[in-house]
Amino acid sequence: MKSIFNEGKKQSIAEVLASKDKRVALQQEIFAKYPNKALVDVNLNVPGPIKNNHYLEKLFNRGVNELEGKFKRNNFHYQLIKHLDEDTGSENFYVLDDNANGVKKVTTDFEDKTKLGRLFDADVLIKGQSNAISRKDLGYPVRKCFLCNRPAKECSRSRRHSVSELQDYISKIYDEEFN
Repeated sequence: MKSIFNEGKKQSIAEVLASKDKRVALQQEIFAKYPNKALVDVNLNVPGPIKNNHYLEKLFNRGVNELEGKFKRNNFHYQLIKHLDEDTGSENFYVLDDNANGVKKVTTDFEDKTKLGRLFDADVLIKGQSNAISRKDLGYPVRKCFLCNRPAKECSRSRRHSVSELQDYISKIYDEEFN
């Protein structure tokens, strides 16, 4: 199996942080236009300096198609407001008329119960709340690491797994999905 991380433009910490600032500004713009809707911000959770390339774009597109299918099956009324395809990664911003907690349940189901969803962060936000709705808010367990099933934040903070181990896992998923 070949790594899908051998191509792409390496991103610095400064570029990744600037991308996060841009994300927050865009979220504020969306809330200014759609103050009474739930906002879903979806991106791939990609370790290492390569955040986007044609392989990751294919994974992203397949994953958001799965998520949109879940929205449809739950009769959610969603609208894609913005798609970003940048060196720091792909990202979609959706607004939904539906109850934000119900939307979070569906995005959590996507993240936890689909192979591709494990690679995604699908944050659900509402205007006036400083943080995304959390799993804890809904009484759900914390997100698990896709390598060892421990709490993901614990593994991330302690750097329990190497970047290459994590990238190998993502490359394997790509191989299973597309080859």
